Amino acid sequence: MSGLRRRIRSIALFEQLGPGLVTGAADDDPSGIATYSQTGARFGYGLLWTMLLTYPLMSAIQLVSGEIGRVTGRGLARNMGRVIAAPLVTGLVALLFIANTINIGADLAAMGAASQLWAGGGSHWFTAGFAILSLLLQMFVPYRRYVRFLAWLTLVLFAYVAVLMVVKLEWTQVGRGLIWPDPAVFRSKDAITTIVAIFGTTISPYLFFWQAAQEVEEVDQDDDALPLRSAPEQARPELRRIKLDTFLGMAVSNLIALAIMIATAATLHAQGKTEIATAADAAKALEPAAGHFAFLLFSLGIVGTGLLSIPVLAGSAAYAVGETRGWKCGLDKKPWEAVGFYAVIGAATLLGIGIDLAGIDPIKALFWSAVINGVIAVPMMVVMMLVVSRRDRMGGFTAGPWLKGFGWLATAVMALAAGAMLVGTALGAT
Repeated sequence: MSGLRRRIRSIALFEQLGPGLVTGAADDDPSGIATYSQTGARFGYGLLWTMLLTYPLMSAIQLVSGEIGRVTGRGLARNMGRVIAAPLVTGLVALLFIANTINIGADLAAMGAASQLWAGGGSHWFTAGFAILSLLLQMFVPYRRYVRFLAWLTLVLFAYVAVLMVVKLEWTQVGRGLIWPDPAVFRSKDAITTIVAIFGTTISPYLFFWQAAQEVEEVDQDDDALPLRSAPEQARPELRRIKLDTFLGMAVSNLIALAIMIATAATLHAQGKTEIATAADAAKALEPAAGHFAFLLFSLGIVGTGLLSIPVLAGSAAYAVGETRGWKCGLDKKPWEAVGFYAVIGAATLLGIGIDLAGIDPIKALFWSAVINGVIAVPMMVVMMLVVSRRDRMGGFTAGPWLKGFGWLATAVMALAAGAMLVGTALGAT
């Protein structure tokens, strides 16, 4: 009987998973696909170790985000306003909005270019269509409802895993790339910039705000749930759920990222194609497994992850702005119930269309949006670690030594990578 009860509890716990899994799926957005593809094509297996490094770091910082939301019942922006001056919070939120808008524009442009591969026509029309579709879905369909259907589209990313089964891999080089960084990498400005892009697309500011906001939504939508500061008796199962949800979501994200890097290294890099200039170039990595369907699978992957991640990008900016202004927030609310919140979503999405019309190359824009995220993540992570260490915010649920240690380590690694890139850029300009 005890075994049956354990199985029932396990099933019930699995059914509660959500914010971490969605966050992990959104992490492999078009920006991530482009960054990982560029990395594999340009550096082969040389930067695979970044995936092993980022997993515990991204898991730690997302755990911090989730616990802040669940413990306090407030989003990140609201909590940040309690530990640093209001103008600094406004500055961080403005940086988030700018970075997210650039990312949305790059994602939309990539979705248009990917669709053009197999459907023909003009990419700008696809881009505008996806922007309008995404905006309408966010406004009139609860995110939790349609994310279940979009999640099926993201399964095509496992086509990169299939590539690994049909191409010849240099397993010795794969193993070396996973555990032994090449010292020469750290003397290359391009490699340092790519590392910042990898960190920026795996440890992204919009994911911090999103996971915290979704934990707040979990509390608001359940009449029996309360912030853990007010209901410590709920802490044990909830904190366990957040940990399982986050570790699983981040593991799925990193495994797909690793598969993309290895697949592009084994195909494009091995063929001497070290620069990815177009969506068609990136799609060719799938040809060994998909053949004539490579472009279609690539397009479905880009479109699926784009439609999944754009609401996260726009929504996280809207949550941040709304929290600082005291507005009603939530993707489960109707547009007329949260006018300011949806106005931010609309502005970010429409500005994203403008970025596409500016004629910026989608693949390059995706890569550089990841670099920008890697830079602005540093101050946000510092403030988050201050919040999670404060007893006046977290009550008896301040971060333990392991979480605090990995959280500050993640912050230090991000700062070191961003600093090295900026120094290298400055020296290169002189």
